[in-house]
Amino acid sequence: MTALLSPADPTAVVATMPATYSSVTMPTTRAADRSSDRTSDRESDRASDRASSKASDRAESERLAAGFVRGDEESFALVYRRWGALVYSLAARSLGDAREAEDVAQQTFLAAWRGRHGYHALRGPLPGWLVGIARRKIADAHAARSRRTELAAAHAARESADAPGTAEPPEAALDRVLVSQELRKLPPVQRDILRLAFFDDLTHVQIAERTGLPLGTVKSHARRAMARIRRSMTDGPAADSSAA
Repeated sequence: MTALLSPADPTAVVATMPATYSSVTMPTTRAADRSSDRTSDRESDRASDRASSKASDRAESERLAAGFVRGDEESFALVYRRWGALVYSLAARSLGDAREAEDVAQQTFLAAWRGRHGYHALRGPLPGWLVGIARRKIADAHAARSRRTELAAAHAARESADAPGTAEPPEAALDRVLVSQELRKLPPVQRDILRLAFFDDLTHVQIAERTGLPLGTVKSHARRAMARIRRSMTDGPAADSSAA
């Protein structure tokens, strides 16, 4: 205990207080303040580190994109290493097949490399541009899968029809004749594109590479040709003559 003396009589004790009040309680408060300051400093340091890391990552991405557009192969390898997993996981989730996803990832980066001059940093970061290409490749893969399913079904039906003792339904033969006739009516470019797509099982991208036509032109020709065949087979000769 600490004695408090009377101001009038220094020898008279008027009260006492715990000796630990000034020696323990006050230092504890100061220690808590120092701990709070240190915590605040650490949080500030972490926030500063995160901001610095983001800025560094953005600068590195821009450097890789610039080298990629210039045609620097080392930059291309680093771009693939950095964002290849992103493209692969996107394809794998959509297609549900690891091998197809790997093919799509390779096609995506090959198309990106060939068309690298079409990338402009002002329109967005390079990963977003790569994802856009990947989505188109995934759509092509789904379309090719559908065509393979249709061709397999047609092949199975043809084998069944060719089996001994099995007569082909008249409507199946008629459909084959009509489709062949409609293909012959198409302009040569459209006819060739449909044959490559349905009989050679090529994707639009592969058809563009084989024919030398732009991808958008291949898709437009295929779409118009299919619409013309559907109209003709649904509505008869009148529709074809009006379309012409």
